[in-house]
Amino acid sequence: MSLPLDTPQGIADALGYLRHHLQELTERQHVSESNINFTLIALTTQLQQLTQLVANPPLLAVPKTPLPPVPSPPVSLSPTPPVQQICPKLSCPPDFNGERHNGHVFLNSCSLYICLALEQFHDEQERILWALTFFKGGCAAKWSENVFHQKADTDIFPIQTWGDFEQQFQLHFFPENVEADVINTLKGASYHQGNQTVDDYLDSFQALVSNVGYMDPWTLVVKFR
Repeated sequence: MSLPLDTPQGIADALGYLRHHLQELTERQHVSESNINFTLIALTTQLQQLTQLVANPPLLAVPKTPLPPVPSPPVSLSPTPPVQQICPKLSCPPDFNGERHNGHVFLNSCSLYICLALEQFHDEQERILWALTFFKGGCAAKWSENVFHQKADTDIFPIQTWGDFEQQFQLHFFPENVEADVINTLKGASYHQGNQTVDDYLDSFQALVSNVGYMDPWTLVVKFR
């Protein structure tokens, strides 16, 4: 709407301002209506979603109940018995009657038994007394009897260590001249294989030559017959 030409300038400016302000208010109203409509649409959508959740509630995961712990077996406070070590059964030395040609075998048997069953003896004197129990008959029994007579007279056992026993035994019960006896045996006409097997004769021959220290191959060939 246009103003008359004679409208004062002040009034015209005021009217222009009012028109501009009214236009701004109109635009703001349109924006507000648009925002309100958007908010209403969002609320409607959320309401529909909530309605669906109420009508069809989701299945809730049931928490698994943990199994009860398996009780542990009671702990025994008693000490575990030690594992017993099974040792092989040992053969005792043969009875000894004092014959010198059996001295080596008897003393070796005693030493081997003591080595394998060391825990059976508390001290060296027990080893000596144990060995003397096999002195039966002949000069061996007389020598053992003499040892105990000395113990009764002096109240002191005359043989203190196993080493002393070995020395005394070798002195009384080993061949006096092993080397000479072996040489005489090898030189004798009666020494030959005879009815022995080859293995037995070879073992016997090796034992003899080891006692005299024969090392020369020619000598061994000559003596082996």
